[in-house]
Amino acid sequence: MTTNATVTRAAGALPGAWALGLSRGALEIRQFVRQRDALIFTFAFPVVFLALFASIFGDAVEGTGITASQLYAAGMVAAGIMSTSFQSLGISIAVERDEKVLRRLRGTPMPPAAYFLGKVWMVLVTGLAETAVLLLVGSTLFGLDLPSSASKWLTFAWIFALGLTGCALLGIAISSLPKSSKSASSVVVLPFLILQFISGVFIPVHQIPDWLLNIGALFPLKWMCQGLRGVFLPESAAVLEQAGGWEYGKTALVLGAWVVGGLVLCLLTFKWKSRRDG
Repeated sequence: MTTNATVTRAAGALPGAWALGLSRGALEIRQFVRQRDALIFTFAFPVVFLALFASIFGDAVEGTGITASQLYAAGMVAAGIMSTSFQSLGISIAVERDEKVLRRLRGTPMPPAAYFLGKVWMVLVTGLAETAVLLLVGSTLFGLDLPSSASKWLTFAWIFALGLTGCALLGIAISSLPKSSKSASSVVVLPFLILQFISGVFIPVHQIPDWLLNIGALFPLKWMCQGLRGVFLPESAAVLEQAGGWEYGKTALVLGAWVVGGLVLCLLTFKWKSRRDG
């Protein structure tokens, strides 16, 4: 026999976290698209830098069979992935926390997992869009050769997935550092900019001192750049790498470790309220 309590629970049942996460993701994407300044900055930043560096340094790289513009194009794809995940989430979540958006969401019946799923969907869509734009620009204007084999595309897929996930988790974790929304951009953009210089995005790895490369190797961007160069560049270009090869196995281990480490950091540091709110 159905009791009144059972009927009440059934009538008041909320959608699951997955369904709410999809709805939240659609909302996040709409909000992101409507913020034209954030949209333009996120998408234009890697494209503009790719155009600048690839145009200025477009000569052939001796002994590799590639041009410097191809080298920059491959690295900038990795930077674009990190831009739409680490940088985007680090800044946007810090702003939402400071403006008490997170506090209000925490007080609703929405499961916390739905909020993070919404961010995941937003990052996935924008990351794919950014990557598509960079590949189009790189292949059309700067001679970047798209993979012709399924194995290369599979390698691209797992580097994209692990890199995007790890960087997104790091973005969520670093969002707790800014004291206010006004300082969010400085706190998040500065380490990202430094990593681009020591990870082989703006400066070819064979021109970076080993001690700086070793610091860059502690973070995911260096391995994303190296792995994607292996996907888009010929084997002859591997001589430019610090180890003289693409090191796919090591790349998978490091990116996988950052996924686990980023999750741990999120669990330890994420807060729904700003420091001023206690």
